[in-house]
Amino acid sequence: MRAPTDQELLDLAQRVASACRERGIRLGTAESCTGGLVGHVITEVPGSSDYFSGAVVTYANEMKIALADVPAAVLEAHGAVSAQVARAMADGARRRLGVDVAVAVTGVAGPEGGSAAKPVGLTYVAIADAAGDDVRRFVWDGDRTGNKRLSAAAALELVVERLTGPSS
Repeated sequence: MRAPTDQELLDLAQRVASACRERGIRLGTAESCTGGLVGHVITEVPGSSDYFSGAVVTYANEMKIALADVPAAVLEAHGAVSAQVARAMADGARRRLGVDVAVAVTGVAGPEGGSAAKPVGLTYVAIADAAGDDVRRFVWDGDRTGNKRLSAAAALELVVERLTGPSS
């Protein structure tokens, strides 16, 4: 799969902006493997402070616990790259940031760090709002930068889908 261009990421961020503004939604992010890229792309849209409250970049497990309220037991049982941790990051960021919707990303960007069970490119993207949470699993086949960009795009797409429905 081809990594999205800067313009494609910006187009997604503008769709997020429109969806948040139309619904009066405050958005936040919790990011691990993307290192803040999702928040960066969101803030490339002028006026993003109207709907974007902030982000936590929780690259280290200790930060997932301290900043996103991921239970240590969940990390120990499932590992940082798991659906359970992605959900916990989204839920924790939503509470910590005081937002309506939070999206979270955790994965193995590469080129190292993968295993047979959790290969390079494995990424989980989760979203949480008052209705509950959802998580998606992806396995990208790009290089480190490509995997990060694909993960950021998946997070933005999940926000748009959650706010506007899957047909948007």
